[in-house]
Amino acid sequence: MVIAVNTRLLIASKMDGIGWFTAETMRHITTSHPDVEFHFLFDRRPDPQFLYGPNVKAIVLPPPARHPLLWFIFFEISVALYLTRTKPDLYLSPDGFIPLQTKTPTLAVIHDINFEHDPTYLRHSHQRYMQHYFPLYARRATRVATVSEYSRADIAATYGVDPKNIDVVYNGSNSLYHPLNSEECQAVRNQYCQGRPYFIFVSTILKRKNLTGVLRAFDLYKQRRPDDESRLIVVGHRVWWQDELRETYENMRHKAEVDFVGHADVTDLSRMVGAAQALVYPSLFEGFGIPIVEAFSAGTPVITSNVTSMPEIAADAALIVDPHDHTQIADAMVRIATEPELRHSLIERGLRRSTDFSWQRSADLLWQSMMKTIRQQ
Repeated sequence: MVIAVNTRLLIASKMDGIGWFTAETMRHITTSHPDVEFHFLFDRRPDPQFLYGPNVKAIVLPPPARHPLLWFIFFEISVALYLTRTKPDLYLSPDGFIPLQTKTPTLAVIHDINFEHDPTYLRHSHQRYMQHYFPLYARRATRVATVSEYSRADIAATYGVDPKNIDVVYNGSNSLYHPLNSEECQAVRNQYCQGRPYFIFVSTILKRKNLTGVLRAFDLYKQRRPDDESRLIVVGHRVWWQDELRETYENMRHKAEVDFVGHADVTDLSRMVGAAQALVYPSLFEGFGIPIVEAFSAGTPVITSNVTSMPEIAADAALIVDPHDHTQIADAMVRIATEPELRHSLIERGLRRSTDFSWQRSADLLWQSMMKTIRQQ
């Protein structure tokens, strides 16, 4: 059996949620199925760490696909020609992009369709491309997989796809996330925050991630608790830094207490999350929200949103807030800082909830979906 996989998002030190989904599921699947030949389709020379075994063959196709015109050339020409020439048993696309004219059985993993609900979440050129092509991808694919029941229902309703043709493959959490002891927590605080406690925000900085609301909430938190030494650490690439977000930061009373650390590798990030007072993750739209589960695994309380998939993923293990109301976010931060019994309860519930998610389980569910796709032809 030969399976071709779109692996263009496997770029060392530059992966977001979809990249991690691709890396972790394919690492488990390729290792568990050594009799299957996997063709990993890259748009640039791959890092050897992503070639998980002798059954993985790296294929580099032009061009490096990082904006809409190059997306079209990469998928509709380069990938399409490769599939026509090699005739694999399955084409798996973990980011949802597929060649529309291919006759190969195709599984498109569409994590969410946030761009269908707010035209300001992506830059205009990306928004137009996604809104034009993703309905076609969803309807053309042999099957679709997604990462939550919320996204499954959203894709079905928005694109008119039969829900029976959509499989839910939940994300997992890296095994490096685990509770830290008090000495380890203090060492992390010494390294990043002059020994002081901190809240943490983890995400590529995009509009829908709602860093604006987090900054406003933190400013209000500090006004309410003027003697509190807590800081806010922001981890993630600064992709969007304009308009309301920039203005909010520049007008903060306590912006000197906010630390932007940029990208962090998973080893450092797991320690930073594990030592935090809480993860503040009031996103406006998520198909899943991997940082929620990672914080649960690290024994860190979570504040997250009451919209889209986040209540489904958090269940009863987080403080749930309206992401549009920064006073609710600040209230939750105050509660975690001042109510030790609540904090302990959230940690315990989070650790229990984290056992529902693992990359091995994700890989098993994705493999089942892949086999359904092959049988469906």
